Amino acid sequence: MKKQSINRKHNFADPELHLRAMKAIQMAHRDLDAFKQYGYDLERLKRFKALADKFRDLPDDDELLGDQMLMTEKKYQAANRLRAAIRSLMTRVAIKYSNRSGRYRKFGTAKLGDMTDAHLLFCARRVVRVARQQMDFLADVGVNESLLARITEAAKDFEQAVNLQQDRIADRDIAVERRIEMGNKLYDELVVVCDIGKDIWKDLDRDKYEQYCLYESNNEYKKALKARKMQSRQDVHTSED
Repeated sequence: MKKQSINRKHNFADPELHLRAMKAIQMAHRDLDAFKQYGYDLERLKRFKALADKFRDLPDDDELLGDQMLMTEKKYQAANRLRAAIRSLMTRVAIKYSNRSGRYRKFGTAKLGDMTDAHLLFCARRVVRVARQQMDFLADVGVNESLLARITEAAKDFEQAVNLQQDRIADRDIAVERRIEMGNKLYDELVVVCDIGKDIWKDLDRDKYEQYCLYESNNEYKKALKARKMQSRQDVHTSED
Protein backbone atom coordinates (compact mmCIF):
# COMPACT_ATOMS: atom_id res chain seq x y z
CA MET A 1 0.00 0.00 0.00
CA LYS A 2 1.34 3.43 -0.90
CA LYS A 3 2.48 5.45 2.10
CA GLN A 4 0.22 8.38 2.84
CA SER A 5 1.87 11.76 2.41
CA ILE A 6 2.35 13.90 5.50
CA ASN A 7 0.79 17.35 5.61
CA ARG A 8 1.78 20.35 7.67
CA LYS A 9 -0.51 21.17 10.58
CA HIS A 10 0.39 24.85 10.48
CA ASN A 11 0.56 27.73 8.03
CA PHE A 12 3.89 29.10 9.27
CA ALA A 13 7.16 28.95 7.38
CA ASP A 14 9.75 26.86 9.21
CA PRO A 15 11.79 29.85 10.50
CA GLU A 16 8.58 31.48 11.74
CA LEU A 17 7.50 28.29 13.51
CA HIS A 18 10.86 28.08 15.28
CA LEU A 19 10.72 31.76 16.24
CA ARG A 20 7.24 31.38 17.73
CA ALA A 21 8.31 28.25 19.61
CA MET A 22 11.29 30.07 21.16
CA LYS A 23 9.10 33.01 22.13
CA ALA A 24 6.58 30.66 23.76
CA ILE A 25 9.38 28.90 25.65
CA GLN A 26 10.60 32.22 27.05
CA MET A 27 7.11 33.17 28.19
CA ALA A 28 6.51 29.74 29.71
CA HIS A 29 9.75 30.11 31.70
CA ARG A 30 8.44 33.43 32.98
CA ASP A 31 5.12 31.85 33.95
CA LEU A 32 6.51 28.47 35.03
CA ASP A 33 4.91 28.51 38.50
CA ALA A 34 1.48 28.86 36.92
CA PHE A 35 2.31 26.26 34.23
CA LYS A 36 3.12 23.69 36.93
CA GLN A 37 -0.51 23.86 38.02
CA TYR A 38 -1.36 22.32 34.64
CA GLY A 39 1.23 19.56 35.00
CA TYR A 40 3.62 21.34 32.64
CA ASP A 41 6.95 21.39 34.47
CA LEU A 42 10.50 22.51 33.71
CA GLU A 43 11.54 19.11 32.34
CA ARG A 44 8.81 19.19 29.70
CA LEU A 45 9.77 22.74 28.82
CA LYS A 46 13.38 21.59 28.36
CA ARG A 47 12.20 18.84 26.01
CA PHE A 48 10.25 21.45 24.06
CA LYS A 49 13.41 23.56 23.77
CA ALA A 50 15.46 20.51 22.66
CA LEU A 51 12.88 19.75 19.98
CA ALA A 52 12.99 23.35 18.75
CA ASP A 53 16.80 23.24 18.58
CA LYS A 54 16.74 19.96 16.68
CA PHE A 55 14.20 21.36 14.24
CA ARG A 56 16.31 24.48 13.72
CA ASP A 57 19.39 22.39 12.86
CA LEU A 58 17.72 20.30 10.16
CA PRO A 59 19.01 21.06 6.63
CA ASP A 60 16.53 23.17 4.71
CA ASP A 61 15.21 22.38 1.25
CA ASP A 62 17.51 24.85 -0.52
CA GLU A 63 20.53 23.01 0.86
CA LEU A 64 19.17 19.63 -0.17
CA LEU A 65 18.09 20.89 -3.59
CA GLY A 66 21.58 22.27 -4.13
CA ASP A 67 23.09 18.84 -3.50
CA GLN A 68 20.59 17.30 -5.89
CA MET A 69 21.38 19.85 -8.59
CA LEU A 70 25.13 19.18 -8.26
CA MET A 71 24.55 15.46 -8.80
CA THR A 72 22.28 16.19 -11.76
CA GLU A 73 24.98 18.35 -13.36
CA LYS A 74 27.54 15.57 -12.88
CA LYS A 75 25.13 13.09 -14.44
CA TYR A 76 24.73 15.31 -17.52
CA GLN A 77 28.50 15.59 -17.84
CA ALA A 78 28.88 11.80 -17.59
CA ALA A 79 26.13 11.32 -20.17
CA ASN A 80 27.89 13.66 -22.58
CA ARG A 81 31.16 11.74 -22.18
CA LEU A 82 29.37 8.47 -22.85
CA ARG A 83 27.64 9.83 -25.95
CA ALA A 84 30.95 11.18 -27.23
CA ALA A 85 32.57 7.75 -26.84
CA ILE A 86 29.66 6.05 -28.63
CA ARG A 87 29.73 8.61 -31.46
CA SER A 88 33.45 8.04 -31.91
CA LEU A 89 32.74 4.38 -32.53
CA MET A 90 29.73 5.04 -34.75
CA THR A 91 31.75 7.42 -36.95
CA ARG A 92 34.06 4.51 -37.69
CA VAL A 93 31.14 2.16 -38.33
CA ALA A 94 29.64 4.69 -40.75
CA ILE A 95 32.94 4.93 -42.62
CA LYS A 96 32.98 1.17 -42.99
CA TYR A 97 29.33 0.43 -43.72
CA SER A 98 27.47 3.75 -44.25
CA ASN A 99 24.97 5.04 -41.74
CA ARG A 100 22.09 3.74 -43.87
CA SER A 101 23.15 0.12 -43.78
CA GLY A 102 21.64 -2.67 -41.70
CA ARG A 103 25.00 -3.26 -40.00
CA TYR A 104 25.02 0.36 -38.80
CA ARG A 105 21.41 0.21 -37.70
CA LYS A 106 22.15 -2.92 -35.67
CA PHE A 107 24.02 -0.78 -33.14
CA GLY A 108 20.75 1.01 -32.25
CA THR A 109 22.19 4.48 -31.79
CA ALA A 110 19.44 6.44 -33.57
CA LYS A 111 18.34 9.50 -31.56
CA LEU A 112 21.31 9.07 -29.23
CA GLY A 113 20.92 12.60 -27.90
CA ASP A 114 17.28 12.07 -26.90
CA MET A 115 17.62 8.79 -25.00
CA THR A 116 16.52 8.43 -21.41
CA ASP A 117 19.12 7.48 -18.82
CA ALA A 118 18.06 3.83 -18.87
CA HIS A 119 17.95 3.73 -22.67
CA LEU A 120 21.41 5.29 -22.95
CA LEU A 121 22.91 2.70 -20.61
CA PHE A 122 21.21 -0.11 -22.54
CA CYS A 123 22.50 1.37 -25.80
CA ALA A 124 26.09 1.57 -24.51
CA ARG A 125 26.10 -2.11 -23.58
CA ARG A 126 24.59 -3.10 -26.93
CA VAL A 127 27.11 -1.02 -28.86
CA VAL A 128 30.04 -2.74 -27.15
CA ARG A 129 28.51 -6.18 -27.68
CA VAL A 130 27.73 -5.63 -31.37
CA ALA A 131 31.10 -4.00 -32.04
CA ARG A 132 32.94 -6.91 -30.46
CA GLN A 133 31.05 -9.34 -32.69
CA GLN A 134 32.26 -7.41 -35.77
CA MET A 135 35.75 -6.58 -34.53
CA ASP A 136 37.50 -8.34 -37.40
CA PHE A 137 35.57 -6.27 -39.96
CA LEU A 138 36.02 -2.95 -38.13
CA ALA A 139 39.68 -3.18 -37.14
CA ASP A 140 40.84 -1.29 -40.23
CA VAL A 141 38.81 1.80 -39.17
CA GLY A 142 40.29 1.85 -35.66
CA VAL A 143 37.73 -0.17 -33.71
CA ASN A 144 39.64 -2.05 -31.01
CA GLU A 145 39.39 -3.11 -27.38
CA SER A 146 40.80 0.21 -26.24
CA LEU A 147 37.91 2.07 -27.89
CA LEU A 148 35.36 -0.37 -26.45
CA ALA A 149 36.94 -0.03 -23.00
CA ARG A 150 36.46 3.73 -23.25
CA ILE A 151 32.73 3.21 -23.85
CA THR A 152 32.49 0.65 -21.06
CA GLU A 153 34.20 2.91 -18.54
CA ALA A 154 32.10 5.89 -19.59
CA ALA A 155 28.97 3.76 -19.13
CA LYS A 156 30.08 2.77 -15.62
CA ASP A 157 30.73 6.39 -14.70
CA PHE A 158 27.34 7.41 -16.07
CA GLU A 159 25.52 4.64 -14.20
CA GLN A 160 27.21 5.70 -10.97
CA ALA A 161 26.24 9.32 -11.61
CA VAL A 162 22.61 8.28 -12.19
CA ASN A 163 22.57 6.33 -8.94
CA LEU A 164 24.08 9.23 -7.00
CA GLN A 165 21.48 11.60 -8.43
CA GLN A 166 18.67 9.23 -7.44
CA ASP A 167 20.17 8.94 -3.96
CA ARG A 168 20.11 12.72 -3.57
CA ILE A 169 16.50 12.86 -4.75
CA ALA A 170 15.57 10.19 -2.20
CA ASP A 171 17.56 11.99 0.52
CA ARG A 172 15.66 15.17 -0.20
CA ASP A 173 12.27 13.43 -0.10
CA ILE A 174 13.12 11.78 3.21
CA ALA A 175 14.43 15.03 4.68
CA VAL A 176 11.30 16.94 3.64
CA GLU A 177 9.11 14.30 5.27
CA ARG A 178 11.23 14.31 8.41
CA ARG A 179 11.11 18.11 8.61
CA ILE A 180 7.31 18.09 8.29
CA GLU A 181 6.98 15.39 10.96
CA MET A 182 9.22 17.26 13.38
CA GLY A 183 7.57 20.57 12.54
CA ASN A 184 4.17 19.07 13.34
CA LYS A 185 5.45 17.79 16.70
CA LEU A 186 6.89 21.21 17.46
CA TYR A 187 3.64 22.89 16.49
CA ASP A 188 1.57 20.49 18.63
CA GLU A 189 3.67 21.34 21.67
CA LEU A 190 3.51 25.03 20.82
CA VAL A 191 -0.29 24.84 20.79
CA VAL A 192 -0.28 23.16 24.22
CA VAL A 193 1.93 25.88 25.69
CA CYS A 194 -0.12 28.66 24.13
CA ASP A 195 -3.41 27.14 25.27
CA ILE A 196 -2.10 26.93 28.85
CA GLY A 197 -0.73 30.46 28.70
CA LYS A 198 -4.01 31.86 27.41
CA ASP A 199 -5.97 30.05 30.09
CA ILE A 200 -3.67 31.45 32.77
CA TRP A 201 -4.02 35.06 31.67
CA LYS A 202 -7.44 35.29 30.00
CA ASP A 203 -9.09 36.96 33.01
CA LEU A 204 -5.98 38.53 34.53
CA ASP A 205 -3.90 40.31 31.89
CA ARG A 206 -5.06 40.89 28.32
CA ASP A 207 -1.58 41.78 27.06
CA LYS A 208 -0.04 38.56 28.36
CA TYR A 209 -3.02 36.63 27.01
CA GLU A 210 -2.39 38.09 23.55
CA GLN A 211 1.28 37.10 23.77
CA TYR A 212 0.22 33.47 23.77
CA CYS A 213 -2.10 33.83 20.77
CA LEU A 214 -0.66 32.11 17.72
CA TYR A 215 -2.85 34.11 15.36
CA GLU A 216 -3.72 37.76 15.25
CA SER A 217 -7.26 37.23 16.41
CA ASN A 218 -9.58 34.54 17.66
CA ASN A 219 -11.26 34.56 14.27
CA GLU A 220 -7.98 33.75 12.55
CA TYR A 221 -7.36 31.00 15.09
CA LYS A 222 -10.77 29.51 14.38
CA LYS A 223 -10.08 29.59 10.65
CA ALA A 224 -6.79 27.75 11.14
CA LEU A 225 -8.46 25.22 13.44
CA LYS A 226 -11.20 24.63 10.89
CA ALA A 227 -8.61 24.16 8.12
CA ARG A 228 -6.76 21.57 10.21
CA LYS A 229 -9.99 19.68 10.91
CA MET A 230 -10.89 19.69 7.20
CA GLN A 231 -7.42 18.36 6.36
CA SER A 232 -7.78 15.62 8.95
CA ARG A 233 -11.08 14.52 7.42
CA GLN A 234 -9.50 14.45 3.95
CA ASP A 235 -6.60 12.37 5.29
CA VAL A 236 -9.06 9.86 6.78
CA HIS A 237 -10.95 9.56 3.49
CA THR A 238 -7.68 9.13 1.58
CA SER A 239 -6.49 6.34 3.87
CA GLU A 240 -9.85 4.57 3.53
CA ASP A 241 -9.60 4.70 -0.27
